[in-house]
Amino acid sequence: MATLDPASLPPIANNPDVRFLGAQLGDVIRSYGGEALFEATEAIRRASVERHRGTGSSDSVHQQLQHLGLDETLDFVRGFMLFSMLANLAEDRQGVAADEGADVAAALATLAREGIDREVVQALLERALIVPVLTAHPTEVRRKSMIDHKNRIAQLMTLKDMGHDETPDGDRVDDAITRQIALLWQTRVLRRERLYVTDEVETALSYLREVFLPALPALYQRWDRAFGAEENGWRVPSFVRPGSWIGGDRDGNPFVTADSLRTALARACEAVLGFYLDGVHALGAELSISTEHVAVDPAVAALAEASGDTAESRADEPYRRALSGIYARLAATHQALTGKPAPHPGRLSGEPYPDPQMLRADLVALARGLSATEAGALKTSGALGRLIRAVETFGFHLATLDLRQNSAVHERVVAELLKVAGVEADYLALDEAARVALLRRELANARPLTSRFTDYSEETASELAIVQAAAEAHATYGPACITNYIVSMAQSVSDLLEINLLLKEVGLYRPGEPPHAAVMAVPLFETVGDLEAAPQVMRDWFALPEIAAIAAKRGHQEVMIGYSDSNKDGGYLTSTWQLSKASTALKPVFEAAGVGMQLFHGRGGAVGRGGGSAFAAIRAQPPGTVQGRIRITEQGEVIAAKYGTRESAMTNIEAIAAATLLASLEPERLSNTENDEFCAAMDALSDTAFHAYRDLVYGTDGFRTFFRQMTPIGEIAGLKIGSRPASRKKSDAIEDLRAIPWVFSWAQARVMLPGWYGVGQALAAYPDKGRLREMAEGWPLFAATLANMEMVLAKSDMAIAGHYAELVEDAGLREAIFGRIRDAWHQTHDGLLAVTGQTRLLDKHPALDASIRLRLPYIEPLNLLQIELMKRHRAGEADPRIGEGILLSINAVATALRNSG
Repeated sequence: MATLDPASLPPIANNPDVRFLGAQLGDVIRSYGGEALFEATEAIRRASVERHRGTGSSDSVHQQLQHLGLDETLDFVRGFMLFSMLANLAEDRQGVAADEGADVAAALATLAREGIDREVVQALLERALIVPVLTAHPTEVRRKSMIDHKNRIAQLMTLKDMGHDETPDGDRVDDAITRQIALLWQTRVLRRERLYVTDEVETALSYLREVFLPALPALYQRWDRAFGAEENGWRVPSFVRPGSWIGGDRDGNPFVTADSLRTALARACEAVLGFYLDGVHALGAELSISTEHVAVDPAVAALAEASGDTAESRADEPYRRALSGIYARLAATHQALTGKPAPHPGRLSGEPYPDPQMLRADLVALARGLSATEAGALKTSGALGRLIRAVETFGFHLATLDLRQNSAVHERVVAELLKVAGVEADYLALDEAARVALLRRELANARPLTSRFTDYSEETASELAIVQAAAEAHATYGPACITNYIVSMAQSVSDLLEINLLLKEVGLYRPGEPPHAAVMAVPLFETVGDLEAAPQVMRDWFALPEIAAIAAKRGHQEVMIGYSDSNKDGGYLTSTWQLSKASTALKPVFEAAGVGMQLFHGRGGAVGRGGGSAFAAIRAQPPGTVQGRIRITEQGEVIAAKYGTRESAMTNIEAIAAATLLASLEPERLSNTENDEFCAAMDALSDTAFHAYRDLVYGTDGFRTFFRQMTPIGEIAGLKIGSRPASRKKSDAIEDLRAIPWVFSWAQARVMLPGWYGVGQALAAYPDKGRLREMAEGWPLFAATLANMEMVLAKSDMAIAGHYAELVEDAGLREAIFGRIRDAWHQTHDGLLAVTGQTRLLDKHPALDASIRLRLPYIEPLNLLQIELMKRHRAGEADPRIGEGILLSINAVATALRNSG
């Protein structure tokens, strides 16, 4: 087993922002917590740092922690959590998480070097679609108030970078930063009540309104410049658009209803129309062009005349008059779509815009008028160009909202509808062929199955209400507001046809030659078995003539592949490989059908749920499977990390866009022989890893008890971080536990088991070590797989995990299972170093190494305190401060680890 002298590690890179913000936090703790708390915090910090440098012992950290009372413990945990939050902010500003070359301009340069013509890239973008989809998966432990204060500090740090000593309000910048940190210190960290769906809607809306709305038009301006839009007359299509599940994802969440769907859509519409109103108002102040100095384009003059703006002061200002009319029509649109008057309705009246295209047409008329006046500065897009881009991108709906439900629910609902309508008494008893035949007959018939005079079960009534609300949304906000219906645990063609049957009831699926489907049924293949069966399911799907016709007209069909459940089912390596194999196997199925393939990657924040660098992950996709179209879930704490500010959002969206271009157009890196050899090796590795993982998690007596006693899985339920229950069923079985709490719990205990277990056994058992080194050096998939696992291993700690294992009551069970985990960790660690040719973890990734090692001294004391508090809590101590301390420590550890869920 490899050992490493901590003193031999390189020094942690000095980040001046970390030092500055850390000193400010120390001053705040001293001022508001008192000198004693400051000294105790410093003593623990020094002892932990010395332990990690190899100059101190863990006993010293234990001794310092034992001197803390419960009140001091709560304050200490808050202090360490805030340091981690500020360190995250500092690193994001320094670009620690950014991938090299992860921007569109760099991708264009790379493609040009590889002989890919610019026209080829432009042709791809004409049919491209990239959608980051925000979900409410509960892994964000911080309250929005905490994130808001952090973002204000980031804005103030930007002023400091620019050399400003004062804020626009006249405060000294350093004083303003200290004030925000003091507010953080005095802000309650934990939620007192559980989140409701409406809370999740509002949280997502804040990111969409404050970040996506301004960031995406600015990015498009940058991309237009990269493509030379002004010179060649070609404008980058609006191929990046936001999506959301929040308010439409019902899988396992009984609190998402038709009312939730209506609320999510209405609030999004209100936000985007408000943004347009503000933009038009600002343009009215800016475009003071007078007919005394320029000739006016006829289209602009027509808009001015139709506006109803007869003010003498603007008689010679046609752009302002035209914008007054546009504003009035937008205000009327706001009233019509939201049922509320615009925030500043204005004195003019106008007809509501029937759709976003008509609004865009008016704005484009103004832009063409400006371009026609002179060949000067007004030809550039500016604020008007950004507003036009926003209307193209966001429409009247802001973000496309997906519907999602489990296939088992659809089966039951369809069975009830068919029985009540007298069509089929026992649909659930039919085999697959009979189900498909029956559903196709019903879909060819325009006759509805439902009757408003029938009392349906609560489940059926709820699902019918959802599709009815979706139909109303299409009529109100336009068809782009809901385009996909995700079927969780999809395993057959009938699972997809059932969606079309439900949509037919509300007119979103219409029989005909060909039929019309306004919403696409999308299978989600989640388990290892489902991924293996995916190609045959899609082959059978496209074999139906009516489905082939619908897909051909649309031009593409989406398939969603799930990282979380496949990992919980088969382990990290098998999940990664099966996802890649499924993508590869689906490609010829789509080619044979003549339909474009659009993959939707259900990734989480943690590596055990598909996390890690999106740039590297997309580039590692199998050749020919990206095709310029990709959707990716953005979940929990990842949303704040990637999209917390406009700058970070632009960096991350640009990375996804660049990776999509490269993955779609770069030549294949492996020869056919290399590909065959590497795939055979991965088959063998995956098989070994799968059996090792399954044997531990599902084949070991007592493992369920071991997991629930060692980790804080029971305590995590008290965090109130989501509206959705932690388990799909009322059961303590691992199979029924959702992937998020599964991964989150192992991260808290510093085991990170879902992100590596089984890989060490696989690497050790594979006989050709040279082949493994070749794969690590030359195959992006294997390289990315190892790189993500390496990060997980660096954040895990078997010594700390051993303390958590002591919580397991049965000593024999504890030693047997934890001994296997510890030995497998060391085997994985050593195998990884051997394959990658390193002497220590992250040797080739110094920035990430420094980032993680900066945090480790701050995480260990939090873990040790958490363990002690869990012991007292489980022993029956009733002091509420103990429970609060556990939840604070969970919050703090998650903040320090960053991608833990």
